[in-house]
Amino acid sequence: MLETAPNLEVAPVELSIVMPCLNEAATLGICIRKAQGFLSESGIVGEVIVGDNGSVDGSVEIARECGAMVVRAKRKGYGVALMACIEASRGEYILMGDSDNSYDFSALAPFVEELRKGADLVMGNRFRGGIHPGAMPTLHRYIGNPILTRMARFLFKAPIGDVYCGLRGFRKSSIEELELQSPGMEFALEMVVKSTLTNLRITEVPTTLSPDGRARAPHLKTWRDGRRSLRFFLFCSPQWLFFYPGIILILLGAGLGSRLMFGPVDFMGFHFDSHTLLYCTAAMFLGFQAIFFAVFAKTLAISVGLLPHKPSWERVLANTRIEYGILVGGLLILIGLVGSYYGFHSYSDGYNRASDPFEIMRTIIPSVFLLTLGAEVIFSVCYLSLLKVHFKRIEK
Repeated sequence: MLETAPNLEVAPVELSIVMPCLNEAATLGICIRKAQGFLSESGIVGEVIVGDNGSVDGSVEIARECGAMVVRAKRKGYGVALMACIEASRGEYILMGDSDNSYDFSALAPFVEELRKGADLVMGNRFRGGIHPGAMPTLHRYIGNPILTRMARFLFKAPIGDVYCGLRGFRKSSIEELELQSPGMEFALEMVVKSTLTNLRITEVPTTLSPDGRARAPHLKTWRDGRRSLRFFLFCSPQWLFFYPGIILILLGAGLGSRLMFGPVDFMGFHFDSHTLLYCTAAMFLGFQAIFFAVFAKTLAISVGLLPHKPSWERVLANTRIEYGILVGGLLILIGLVGSYYGFHSYSDGYNRASDPFEIMRTIIPSVFLLTLGAEVIFSVCYLSLLKVHFKRIEK
């Protein structure tokens, strides 16, 4: 009779500590040892994973010598390195932080505690925990980060006070469902925005920030990454980038234009007439164009995974039929043609040749506006129908 080996049960990994790395030989070993020390002292079953982004300074060898798992990112990018680490991790919870020794990997207990209480995302807050002298550039500390944080709170109602803190913990299953895609620094913002939009439970804990231990310049570029962050926020919020400005343009143009349809207006020494009416209709046309762009942008953003799927938006698209759009656009074109005929006929040879051209333009300008708007409505619903096909394919 053969003797069978005992069935040894291996404790599941609770926490994976991940670090993106690109030429961090000076500080990587320190960060790994701090993380390992935290796991040992707290009794947490965990692992340390380094996401290498193409280091050539011996960082990979240092990570392996320290006993960390090394994951090679397929291409460069902060987000790419972190996504590779997340995919390779085995922990129920993941804690990410930069490998430049600016964050204290030995003080992670508050993050783990919040995750165990049920939080999906635990953000560090450096402004509450303490920023050591020289740890954050003045421009970032007093302008860049506060502005981006306020934008996140205003545009998306994100319950955070430090949107760009690189030390954060999250439940792996929850974040994987977000299907994060940003390859660069916007990855950190995408995590916050999507977590907020999908109503994940987000909490914050104080953390400290120390000057990094690198001799070289940081990878973060103030103006480039700030511009990309602003662009990301606006792309994720098409209602603020396109829809609301479009509504304002339409209201302003219609408000003044409707008055000028009945005659000129003198105000504070300025004379407004049909030439001003031309600007009003241009503002209205741009306003409608911006609204169309908002619909396109939101549909496309959901299709590519930049924004989460929402049943309410699916119902909007389902009720937006190409036949209705063509009907509305055709009606606008018909009204514009009737107005154009009346305007040209009024100024034709043999009929009221002495008419005031400014009076005639009060008919011609709105007619041209309706003609172009009707054509734009038809083009837009046709394009939206193509986006809807892509949208449904992505859903499947």
